[in-house]
Amino acid sequence: MKKVTLGRTGLEVSALCLGTMTWGSQNTMDEGHAQIDMALDHGITFMDTAEMYPVAPVTAETVGHTEAIIGEWFARTGRRDEVVLASKITGENGGFVRDGGGINPDSIRTAVEGSLRRLKTDVIDLYQFHWPNRGSYHFRKNWTYDPSGQDRAATLAHMHETLETLQELVTAGKIRHFGLSNETAWGTSQWLRLAEEKGLPRVQSIQNEYSLLCRLYDLDLAELGVNEDVTLLAYTPLAAGLLSGKYAGDVTPEGTRRARIADLGGRITPRVWAAVSAYLGVAKDHGLDPVQMAIAFVAQRPFPVIPIIGATSTAQLQTVLGAADLVLSDQVLADIEAVHQAHPMPF
Repeated sequence: MKKVTLGRTGLEVSALCLGTMTWGSQNTMDEGHAQIDMALDHGITFMDTAEMYPVAPVTAETVGHTEAIIGEWFARTGRRDEVVLASKITGENGGFVRDGGGINPDSIRTAVEGSLRRLKTDVIDLYQFHWPNRGSYHFRKNWTYDPSGQDRAATLAHMHETLETLQELVTAGKIRHFGLSNETAWGTSQWLRLAEEKGLPRVQSIQNEYSLLCRLYDLDLAELGVNEDVTLLAYTPLAAGLLSGKYAGDVTPEGTRRARIADLGGRITPRVWAAVSAYLGVAKDHGLDPVQMAIAFVAQRPFPVIPIIGATSTAQLQTVLGAADLVLSDQVLADIEAVHQAHPMPF
């Protein structure tokens, strides 16, 4: 599988990243381990998780289970050194994990120790802040986003003190690099500025939603990513399964994420079906698997990007992995852009 450089870390990672958020809810430990085995056999060297996983839904009873499943695989196989491992501290959703106090020096130290213990490893290669304390416009909050109540001085002070904490953890050998998630262009630029001014850990990646149906990243954040070498780790590149076609006709197959979360996190809207149908039509017209087309589109964007792929079965994972070698033609890309202009922001 093609390798790409993660930010300015010098780490060469696979062009696809294995997502794990269903392990422990929709998938058993054995199923999670089978997915890791298959992914590594196909050249995947990059894996992403989080202390709050699994999702669909997140519950206080299951947080941490995904990391524990990964840790058991490391212990069973002894193959930790074959994987670049990313995890996250929960952030504003911390009530499921701790007391909901958000990200601060104490919660970072506690979270890192918990993740290391569950993952049965000495170091996390990429440690990410899952959500800014001040909130953001992700997960459909863009429709009512209002930053006017933010306290700039408090935000910058928070950034400075948490970067210093991250530096302590880097020095201690517990984490290697720093990344963001669900962030904005302004927020990312401030993290970068402070890191450069103070000689503290630099933002290497930003894990935001990106797919044919969700392209908020295309403008300011894309420019930032190109000029600052910040890699987008694109989560939900299949729009929670919508782009696979399995929900076409507004159906809900048994055992799918939609059977657990009816609106797929706000992605089910009256306008989404026409957009999905149009993208499925492009795939059909060009003889492409719609799943592979959707992932290949993300991987070919003109900014640093690695799609995070996920599956609930090895059969699904086999299909997804087929996107690694797919290069979309200029005509396919032109047809996709025509659909995007006709059906912008469908959720």
